[in-house]
Amino acid sequence: MSLSFELLAKDGLARRGRITTAHGTVETPAFMPVGTAGTVKAMTPQAVAETGSEIVLGNTFHLMLRPGAERIAALGGLHRFINWPYPILTDSGGFQVMSLAELRKLDPDGVTFQSPIDGSTHRLTPERSIEIQHLLDADITMSFDECTTWPVEEPAAAYSMRLSMKWAERGRTAFVKRKGYGLFGIVQGSVFPALRAESAKALTAIGFDGYAIGGLAVGEGKELMFSTQLCHSSRPTSRAI
Repeated sequence: MSLSFELLAKDGLARRGRITTAHGTVETPAFMPVGTAGTVKAMTPQAVAETGSEIVLGNTFHLMLRPGAERIAALGGLHRFINWPYPILTDSGGFQVMSLAELRKLDPDGVTFQSPIDGSTHRLTPERSIEIQHLLDADITMSFDECTTWPVEEPAAAYSMRLSMKWAERGRTAFVKRKGYGLFGIVQGSVFPALRAESAKALTAIGFDGYAIGGLAVGEGKELMFSTQLCHSSRPTSRAI
């Protein structure tokens, strides 16, 4: 048994649910503050909790560079490191693969890049991304993907999406199943409905604990972003959160 998701109510496309993780429950829909390097800027963990937030997001890429995933694991994991005893979701580093395009070299196996901090060279693969998130003790781990840039032609978006699907399968294999912990797949395909449908079908065939809508808010504009999100909402995958 990994994560559990209980659907409590529906109203049209709106849903009200509850996720149960190793570090507590999250009432959905939920606002998840971003704690990129292990802290929500200008706020203490207690202050974040007092807002009613039940889950925070940590960043695999930045925490890998400093203080380092192995160091955080040696200190008891990210929950203890940042004094946050509640659920944590970590992103995979995929967005940084896109945003640091000038500092990285992408190949079918993964990404080699230079640290924007000190110029040191690092390697990130689907397996290493999953390993880092395991070391951080993330309740919800995200698949390592190649976030498609914008603007993009459909053939390039198709190649990027299919590469992400191969990486998703490798990440699923690398993920260590344990009670209260889950792995989410990430739908890609830019703003092309057929590619989005292909991606969702591939991910559900692999099988994940939840599914995220990726590859948006990268410059495509609100109209395209909202229409793409609506397309997903009208065809919900099972266990999508």
